[in-house]
Amino acid sequence: MKIFILFGITFACGFFGNFISNANPLPYEAIFNFGDSISDTGNAAFDYPRDMGPYGSTYFKHASGRMSNGRLIIIFIAEAYGLPFLLASKNITKSQGDVKKGVNFAYAGSTALDIEYFSGSGVSTPQKDNSLIVQFDWFKKLKPLLCKNKEECDSFFKKSLFIVGEIGGNDIFYHLFKTITELQEIVPLIVDSIKNTTIALIEEGAVELVVSGNFPIGCNTDILSKKISQKKEDYDEFGCLIAYNTFIEYFNEQLKKSIEIIKQKHPQAKIVYFDYYNDAKRLYQAPQQYGFISDKVEILKACCGGSGPYHHDQNFCGTSNTTICSDPSKLLNWDGQHFTEAAYKHIAKCLVEGSFAYPSLKPAPFKIA
Repeated sequence: MKIFILFGITFACGFFGNFISNANPLPYEAIFNFGDSISDTGNAAFDYPRDMGPYGSTYFKHASGRMSNGRLIIIFIAEAYGLPFLLASKNITKSQGDVKKGVNFAYAGSTALDIEYFSGSGVSTPQKDNSLIVQFDWFKKLKPLLCKNKEECDSFFKKSLFIVGEIGGNDIFYHLFKTITELQEIVPLIVDSIKNTTIALIEEGAVELVVSGNFPIGCNTDILSKKISQKKEDYDEFGCLIAYNTFIEYFNEQLKKSIEIIKQKHPQAKIVYFDYYNDAKRLYQAPQQYGFISDKVEILKACCGGSGPYHHDQNFCGTSNTTICSDPSKLLNWDGQHFTEAAYKHIAKCLVEGSFAYPSLKPAPFKIA
C-alpha cells in the first residue's frame, strides 16, 4: 500500500504541469517571503560577507548567498509563476531589480521568537535579532516603495502571494539540549509568533498567504549527528530518529490549528498550508524513485561536510577539513542542515502542483522540470 501511495504522489507531481498553459497576466504579480536560511536569498550574506566556498556551485557557479549548492524552494516557486528570483531585502538599494515583482525578507539563522525571549530564557541568544517580527518591520518600511495609499496597496497585495516560513526550525535548534517534552513547551510560543505575523500581513492587505510547516528533522543530518543513539528502537526503518519526527508532527498540528483560527477571524483571506514534513519525508522513504541513491545509510549523509558517520561535524561546509560528494544531485542533504538543489526542486514541484499544498495555489504557468 505504501509503495502505491508513493507512486501516486510521484505521478501527481509530474502530471498537472503538462496541461498548464502560459497564462497572461501571471497568477501572482509579486511574491513576498519571510523565513530563515531555507529561503534566504542573500540577506545574511549582505551583513556577513565571506567566502562561501561551494555554496551555489551547481547552479550559480559561484557563492550566491543561498544555503545550498544551487536554487532554493522559493526560487523554484518564483520561476514556476514567471517571476524573477526574489530580491533579498538588504540588496534592494544596489539592485536593478523591480521590488514590485517581490522581495525576500528571509534571513539565515533567524527565529520565530524575538531576541527578548532568548535573553530571558536561559538558552543561547542569537547574535542579531532578525526574527519574524523584525522581518515584518522591514516589510512595513519597504511598503512606500510598493504602493502609495491604502487603495493602491489593497489592489497590489490582492494580486501578490505572501509566504511565511518555514520558520521556527532555528528556535528548536537553540533548545536541542532540552528533552522532547521540554521542546513541546515552546511550540505554542513559536506558533503564536507565526500566527501573529500572518494576521499582521492580512491587516496590511495580504489576501493569499502561505504558512509553511516544518521538515522531518528526525531525518536531518545535523540532528542525526548530534543525537546519535545506541538504541536501535530510537530509529525508524529509514534511519530517522522517531522522537524528533514525532515532535515535528506535533509542531505542525499546532500550526495547522492556528491557521484554522486565522481563517475564522479573517474569512476573506486564503491561507495555504505547505506540508514540508510529508513532502520531504517521501524522499527519504523512497529516494531511488526520485533519482537519488537508494542506499539507506548513504542517503542520510551530508554532501558537503567533515567526519563522522553522517559526513558531518562542527566544521563548516567549504572549510579545509571538509569534502564534497562527487554528485550532489544524488543526495538529499547538502551541508548538514540544508537540502541540495535536487531535493529542493522535488519539494517545490509538489508544492506548486498541489500535492502538498492545502488548498492548492493558483495554477502555475510554468512547469518545474
